[in-house]
Amino acid sequence: MSQAIRFRPQVELAEKVGVDLKKVRHPHYGRYLEEFVPGQVFVHPRGFTFLRAQMEAFSRTYMQCNPLYLNDQYARASGFSGLLASPQMVFNVVLSLGVQNDSEKAMANLGYYDAQFLRPVQAMDTIRSLTKVIDRKERGAGKPGIVTIRTLGINQNDQVVLQYERKIMVAGQGDRPPTTPLPTSADGLMPSFPWVDDADVILPDFPERLPAGLTGPNSWFEDFAVGEVIVHANGRTITDEHLPLTYAVGNTHPLHFDRVFSSGLSGKMSGDPIVYGGLVFAWLEGLASRDVSENSIWELGFTEGYHTQPSIAGDTVAALSRVLAAEEAPGALARQFGVVSLQLIGVKNISAANALAKYGEDLFIKENDKKEMGKEKIEEKIFEIERRLLIRKRS
Repeated sequence: MSQAIRFRPQVELAEKVGVDLKKVRHPHYGRYLEEFVPGQVFVHPRGFTFLRAQMEAFSRTYMQCNPLYLNDQYARASGFSGLLASPQMVFNVVLSLGVQNDSEKAMANLGYYDAQFLRPVQAMDTIRSLTKVIDRKERGAGKPGIVTIRTLGINQNDQVVLQYERKIMVAGQGDRPPTTPLPTSADGLMPSFPWVDDADVILPDFPERLPAGLTGPNSWFEDFAVGEVIVHANGRTITDEHLPLTYAVGNTHPLHFDRVFSSGLSGKMSGDPIVYGGLVFAWLEGLASRDVSENSIWELGFTEGYHTQPSIAGDTVAALSRVLAAEEAPGALARQFGVVSLQLIGVKNISAANALAKYGEDLFIKENDKKEMGKEKIEEKIFEIERRLLIRKRS
């Protein structure tokens, strides 16, 4: 049903309306430390409809090799109803939708924890994002504090597709004006926040015979031995492409695409825009995908993820993986799949092989633990995380 509405003709008005400098507004977003109150729930704006072309472009941009994200027929033959959105894309979109409310004022992203991918996201699914403030730690006058938040990605059917926790470092408000206020509901209550501890993962009934012949020979469950280190062959040089790619997933933090803003900062963040960490994670995961996730049927999630050094345009990133565990999948899934836990390490401006030769086992020690161990942090190390994959068996 439609309606016809006639508006008055548009005429020029600017020269007839005087400029009143007493009526200037400066909207700005994110939150200062004092504005985070445990129990708050932010319903983030916009949402994001996953278009097939975007899904395919993301998977190719970040060098994904799993056919589930590239080959519709393969995905259908594997039991899904069509091409899957890469978990990295889902994560980047859900996180980015929340930046306007929860981290556009953040000084640093301190870590990712307990991320769980609970349902597939496919073409034309529309995802919205919610964040709940869990904790706020103040560290004294003039010092930035640490805020713990939980974030949900929820589809058009009100089903949670992703949930994770992260910590951010945020400065106090000081004498600066407050940010855009948190909208209030008509009843004054916070929106519901359906986080579930130990949540079930909703997957299709997999066929007895899964498709064969479109994946590499070395990434089946049987190929992973605990303790093994896998040095991924290729690096990836990041260019200024990261500027539009940041907003392509909806991230609004100016540090990642505004050179005037980033060059006005102090310390090692000052200068060229910093590559949004979610993109770095995606490139590293993609560089590893031929060796570890090409035969994965599902990314279960990740935890203990830290960006240990920033990256800028011109940096070349590379990746290594270490096998932490290899175990049978639960229940009837054990006939076809196993669960592999991996530690993914990212380095920059050095090949993965040379980084391993230079630093050895120190590459796999958490950077934040090194001070107490009397060890130096590694300047070329940029990322560390633990991830779990549900991987097909060869037999």
